[in-house]
Amino acid sequence: MWRLLGALLLLLAPAAAAAQTAEIARAIPEIDRIFSEFQQSSHAPGLVYGIVQDGRLVHVKVYGTQDLTKARRPVTADSLFRIASMSKAFTAMAILKLRDEGKLSLDAPAETYVPELKAWRYPTKDSARIRVRDLLNHVAGFVTDDPWGDRQQVITEAEFTRMLKDGVPFTRAPGLTFEYSNFGFALLGRIVTNVSGMPYDQYISRNIQRPLGMASTGYQVTDWTLERRAVGYRWENDAWAEEPTMRHGVFGAMGGVQTSANDYAKWIAFLLSGWPARDDAETGPVARATVREMASGSNVPRLRPRFGSTPVTQAAAYGMGLIAAEDPDLGKTLSHGGGYPGYGSHMLLLTDHGIGIFVFSNRTYNGGSGAAWDAAVALHKAGALKGRALAVSSSLAAGYKAAGAMYRAGSIEPARGLLAMNFLMDRSAENWAKEFAKIRGDLGQCRTDSPVTATGALAGTFRWQCDKGVLEGNILLAPTNPAAIQAFRYTAVPTPR
Repeated sequence: MWRLLGALLLLLAPAAAAAQTAEIARAIPEIDRIFSEFQQSSHAPGLVYGIVQDGRLVHVKVYGTQDLTKARRPVTADSLFRIASMSKAFTAMAILKLRDEGKLSLDAPAETYVPELKAWRYPTKDSARIRVRDLLNHVAGFVTDDPWGDRQQVITEAEFTRMLKDGVPFTRAPGLTFEYSNFGFALLGRIVTNVSGMPYDQYISRNIQRPLGMASTGYQVTDWTLERRAVGYRWENDAWAEEPTMRHGVFGAMGGVQTSANDYAKWIAFLLSGWPARDDAETGPVARATVREMASGSNVPRLRPRFGSTPVTQAAAYGMGLIAAEDPDLGKTLSHGGGYPGYGSHMLLLTDHGIGIFVFSNRTYNGGSGAAWDAAVALHKAGALKGRALAVSSSLAAGYKAAGAMYRAGSIEPARGLLAMNFLMDRSAENWAKEFAKIRGDLGQCRTDSPVTATGALAGTFRWQCDKGVLEGNILLAPTNPAAIQAFRYTAVPTPR
């Protein structure tokens, strides 16, 4: 585990990481206020939230009590909470791990691994058979089953088998649209059991949680003493009532994980380690490419408002145990909530920035999604979301150097050997010479030695300071070997008079 965390700390250059840490620290008072107000206004007996930055739990804050008995034990970073549907990401990773090992196919019919499904009656004669992938993406045609699914937590394998043999009604044909299904993830848990040859919870523990050092994380809550556990409550009639503690059962695959802030931070750190793609050695229970695959949404994208007090429109799609969304302020995000009798939770990954936020509370369906997203906005306003600079490839460096030489010479000749076949077809050499002369007339001499900012291995942007203004632009290389310049675009911004 420590090797993993050490590798993660290298993702940002030391100076950039230190600056980001300082900016996070500036936002902490505001974020503490956000979660404090949420805990009080939502009547949560206890709450803990954490911020993970490039492999480290850089901030954790606790509020309230983990139980309302005479003991009134305060919440700590080691208090154990059920995290409800945030458990689905563990199930998804298990399925992908088994796929990576060649033991199942995402595009195989689910009945390949759960034979009871073969006799099911589909809603139409032309319905496609449910694939494993459809279960991961919630497009299997099952009806949304919150909160019914939460109360199925305790059913046994034998009871689930009878349910599968009887068949279930569909709300629509599979593959048509997203509809959240706890039952579908219980089916994925059965697939893990059948394919791996061991009980679902044991497979997750041995192959994912323990390798990440999550020694206080599991499915059977009574494996830990009551003194460690946050007791679950609901708030009704202006009073708290204790929820029954549900034992582990088949539907644990959709929502049964119990964990602590200190343990869950290791899970968040591992998920964040999937970004960016790089050549480092693999250190986790699955490959980084497999982690990134969890962000692959279904073919049913949708628009949604951002949670919290600053709503904007996001484009979102359910991936595999995680919801992928593009946010205009926060960039690429992965998130998931958890609502459960006695508990609520939310997690948010800002994959462009190496930051994760999570929150647990011990009140029914009290997820804290708004507070988590408001915390992310607070980090954005504090300047902590800078993104990671891409390395400049040798091809991009060579193309950029040639573009600068071309401009200084006022001719394409210094770069002729690095021009793609379309370059002079799109604009003649004579026209380029006229353009360069015009820019110099408008801006004077430009310093072309400023660094290019990579937007990919074959593209980048630049900003040249000139005698009478600025030249901003981008360079785009062609997919040839060697890579050649296919486009050199720019905008002249004269100094206002």
